[in-house]
Parts: sequence; structure tokens; C-alpha cells
Amino acid sequence: MAVRRFLLVSLSINTILEGVTIRQRRKRLEEVAKSNGLSDAYAAALTRLKARGGYESALGLKVLMWVVYSERPLLAEELCDALGVETRSVDLDSENVPTLRTVLLPCLGLVTVEPSSSTVRLVHSTLHEYLPSDPTLFHSPHSTIAEVCLTYLNFRNVWDLVPTFDYSAPPTMPLLEYASCYWESTL
Repeated sequence: MAVRRFLLVSLSINTILEGVTIRQRRKRLEEVAKSNGLSDAYAAALTRLKARGGYESALGLKVLMWVVYSERPLLAEELCDALGVETRSVDLDSENVPTLRTVLLPCLGLVTVEPSSSTVRLVHSTLHEYLPSDPTLFHSPHSTIAEVCLTYLNFRNVWDLVPTFDYSAPPTMPLLEYASCYWESTL
């Protein structure tokens, strides 16, 4: 229960501080005071994320989609690699893979990385319950993830790998294990 209260306070403070003038901050404070807990705080954060528009908003929503709908918790480097994939491309452009800081920034504190394991997760389990409840938030998340995984598996440098029984993905291809194990389970 204490964790939920801390999370609510943290999200509320973030909401208030997004106002750039004293008047905007007072207005946001009044809105927070009228809110009904975490659901309203999550809704407000998602509204702010969407209002940013452009690449930042799209990236934040992609990150949330991957974290919510992936078949297992993703490592930070797996998520970054996934976000760098351009579907129907023949190779991953390393210059298109965002940094972890770039990935987390537009998420407005809703996504975090476990320091001990480098696993990306939502800030609280209640958010994992909240996000799928909005059917308009993500467009075909399972199909999107499957398409990224299949694109990744069809990269030329993946086809050039020599298969072995004791195989581990090369460090330059962090998403390879996830893509090969879970591409079809997202369909």
C-alpha cells in the first residue's frame, strides 16, 4: 500500500511540474487534488505523453507496448534493439537504435530498469493492469511485435550466422534470442 501511495505522489508531482508557469502548476495541482488515485494519475500521464506528439510520443507508446505485451521481461538492450528495427528492412541500422536514456525519457516515469538485472518493467503492477484496459492505446500490439521479430530474424547478418547447438546470440544482436523464441507466440 505504501508503494502505491509513493507512486501516486511521484506521478502527481510529475504532473504538476510539467506546468511551466505558476498558474499552470496551480491548475494542475487542483486537477491532481480532484483525482481518484492511480487510475487518474496514469490517465493524466498518458494524456501528457500523447500531447507531446511526434517522435517522442510515438516512441513512448512503443516502449509501453513492448513492456506490456512482450512474452517475457525484456532486457534494456533487447528493447532498444527492437525499437531500432524498421520493418521490411534487410539489416538493422545501428545508428537507428535509440539509447536507453532516449527510450526512457518520453515514458514520463512509467517505465524503469531494474539495476540488478537490466530488465525493463513498468513502474508498478497496477499500470500493467491499467494499460491493456484501453483498447485504443495500442494498435495491434501482438502483430506489431511479431512483425518486428520476423524482420529481425530475416536480417542478412542473422542468416549469415553459423548454427550451433551451444548457441548464444552475438552481443551485436541482443534481440535475436527473444525474436527467435517468441515471434509466433505474439500472433
